[in-house]
Parts: sequence; structure tokens; C-alpha cells
Amino acid sequence: MKIILASASTTRTKLLTEAKIPHDVEVSGVDEESETFAQLIPAKMVLALSAAKAAAVAQTHVGEELLVIGADSTLEFQGMSMAKPQTAEIAISWWRNYVGKSGLLHTGQTVIDVARNRTVSALSTTEITFAQVDDEEIRSYIATQEPLQLAGGASLDGIGAPYISHVSGDPTGVLGLSMNDLRILFEELGHPWRSLRAS
Repeated sequence: MKIILASASTTRTKLLTEAKIPHDVEVSGVDEESETFAQLIPAKMVLALSAAKAAAVAQTHVGEELLVIGADSTLEFQGMSMAKPQTAEIAISWWRNYVGKSGLLHTGQTVIDVARNRTVSALSTTEITFAQVDDEEIRSYIATQEPLQLAGGASLDGIGAPYISHVSGDPTGVLGLSMNDLRILFEELGHPWRSLRAS
């Protein structure tokens, strides 16, 4: 069964590759900043975006025997959805607020079985706690530019890993693709994980 990941995220691709799930990547082109999505609460927003991304790619493969994975993540902090910081100044401001506090990392996932026109979705929510770091450390991290590409300006892998002190929940969900949820979604569509894994 062919699998397409409707995401440009290198971390999501890496998770699938390391789990021996062969796949192609096709970016959906969905406008993530659209008011349609922005007006939703964070958990519903990531589910809606994951579904929209998967559907956009599936529409270009009507009738084909393939599975399309859509995913989206956001950090909910103090009730607000923290998208990608647009500037270093915004990222610095966010990180000053994050220090020693916790937020919820929501990852929405949708899988479409294109040939059978079936869609399933799941939400992974993980609490992450930010480390106690000083202003100089924050500025040094933001200067790497890494946070500007990340939902909430933070991640559990890469340069920012030392700045997350605690994770409670799904560890791969924090990285943008809950592998456990994905396995369950595939099984709901009649495709056991073992049948999709490369030997």
C-alpha cells in the first residue's frame, strides 16, 4: 500500500522512516493561517488542519490505492494557540513567558484511504514543561533560527531539546506525529501496522 505524507515536516518524515514505513511526501498547500482555522480552539484547529491537508492531497489521487496522512501541531500556552513565531523578537517574548511553566502540545492526525473514501482522525495532547533558563540562554537559542520554524517556537528534538524539562504524554506526538495514534488509525482502516512496515 502506497503512503503519502501531506507535510513538509522533516521530523514527521524521519519518524516514519525510522519506523520503516515507506512513504512519499506531497505538501498540501493548505493555508494554515486562514481565519477558518484560526477561529477554532487549539485542539480542534489541529484536527481541522490535519483533515484539510490530507483531503487536499487525496483529491489529486482519486481512486488510487493509497493512504494519505495529514498532520498539524500547535502549542497551547495559557489558553492561546502559539503558531510559529514570525520574528526573533516574538520568539524571545514567548520564551520569557514559557520559563518554568507548562503548555499543551496538540497534534492532530488524519488518514484517508483514498480508494475506499474513508477518513479517520485522532488527537494527541501532551503536556510539556519548559526549563528554567536565563535571558542569555533564550537569546542564544533564538539566534539559531530553529524556533522560528516550530509550532510554539519549541521542540523536544534538535537544538531546543535541553530547554524542555518534562514531558507527560505521547513523546512522538510532541514531535508532530503520534506513532501510536497513527498505528491505531491505520488499523481502523483495515491496514495493520505490520503490513505497511518495510521488511
